[in-house]
Amino acid sequence: MFTSQTSSFQDSIDVEERDDFDSDEIAGYSQKIQLNCYYTIYLYQGTSLTLIDSSLPSEAEPELRTYISRRLSKGALLGGMGNIATVDLSLPEQAVGCYCCLLEQERSPEQPDADGNGYVICFMGGSEKGLNLYPFASLELDKYVQGLHSSLQTPELQNLETEVRPYLTQWYEESVMHIYRVVQLVQSNISFLLHAALSHTHVEVINSDERTKADVSRFIKAASLQGLSQQDTTAASLCKAMSEDTQSDLIIDCSTSPPTLANTVSNRFCDDWIQAFLNAAERCNPFLLRQILENFKLKAIQDMNSLKRFVRQAEMSHYALFRCCQFLQGCGNGDVLLQNARAEHSDLPEACSIITVLEEFLLEQSQAQA
Repeated sequence: MFTSQTSSFQDSIDVEERDDFDSDEIAGYSQKIQLNCYYTIYLYQGTSLTLIDSSLPSEAEPELRTYISRRLSKGALLGGMGNIATVDLSLPEQAVGCYCCLLEQERSPEQPDADGNGYVICFMGGSEKGLNLYPFASLELDKYVQGLHSSLQTPELQNLETEVRPYLTQWYEESVMHIYRVVQLVQSNISFLLHAALSHTHVEVINSDERTKADVSRFIKAASLQGLSQQDTTAASLCKAMSEDTQSDLIIDCSTSPPTLANTVSNRFCDDWIQAFLNAAERCNPFLLRQILENFKLKAIQDMNSLKRFVRQAEMSHYALFRCCQFLQGCGNGDVLLQNARAEHSDLPEACSIITVLEEFLLEQSQAQA
């Protein structure tokens, strides 16, 4: 069963107009793309923290160390699983979102008591409404930190300047800015990518560098509903079936500027979100872009729940079937909702019959409008 946290479409799509960001903060976002971001890495041995490297101002680092020590003494940092909290430091932003993760060292026969030792890695970015603005930042940064694991096995970190520091310095570009770069790349064509993500359509990027391909792949994964349903096996089957139909692939050709898109499909629901993404990108606000993307997904989930409820009711009531038709006509996302509903209800004949009727209704409506 899907879950939803949004109350209405307008509440979701108007996120950039909320009071979450004051005018001074928005003005700061519009002045430069890269917000102030920092990193720190400590060696953790027993109960002591030793600074290895940091991009924090000298007056702010001891404050962070005190905060980390307090977290460690309470057992609040688990190996390999970071968490995000708001920390007050001597910075221009004062309060910043701070991600902290403990990477434990592997025990060896020569150091049997090394359990709990390791490195504490901290990323700080934007403001208190930055890193903790969206729920999946911690998981994404966990993955990024794991990429350091092999580099931290070098004795006395002799590779600090050649490997570790460059990797830590790039955390913001690699873990935060990818959604911004995708929106900047495709601009108003972002609706085609949103529709592809919801409909399990494969997206192929050609004539581009590897980072652009990775950015688009991560965007599609972030916008997809896959993994949020109890019926993941049917969703996976749908995704596989669609991937076998190469004619349905969305192609992004980066040999031109702006890129040329082929096999494009969108709908009114996805089109309605274009301006929200463009507004946040214009403000150079990657954190807000991620929140808008999450709200886009939550609204789609809310509509998915509504359709499933209507389908169950329509099995017993013709009036409920009529309401279901009205809902699909009004939501602007009927093609995607029915596609996912059919995958999820594939083993329920009565529900499939209702979905077939609804698909015929939408087809008649689209033909009439054409």
